[in-house]
Amino acid sequence: MTDIKTIAVEVVYALPHEQRLMRLLVQPGTTALEALVRSGIPEEYPEVDPATAKLGIFGQALGTKGLAPANQYVLQPGDRVEVYRPLIADPKEARKQRAEKARRRADKA
Repeated sequence: MTDIKTIAVEVVYALPHEQRLMRLLVQPGTTALEALVRSGIPEEYPEVDPATAKLGIFGQALGTKGLAPANQYVLQPGDRVEVYRPLIADPKEARKQRAEKARRRADKA
């Protein structure tokens, strides 16, 4: 009988009012997407669709900057899979609006 080793990883999802952290033991070769599904987070939070969810590892978005996409990124021991929520507003547009508001205040003064 062979001893199958597992690795410990975490899957996290945060909302403004709560945070969910799941610690999992997974088989070597498990992808970030597989860990998300195994975590149960998509069942607990229906807005998290594994097919479209944006995932990252320690603040680095998967599928960018040379990192494999979530369905191909093989987890390493201690990895923390982060589930990113969609942005409410475009950051560039929000910055423009703040600058315009500050400009109007300066003009009034």
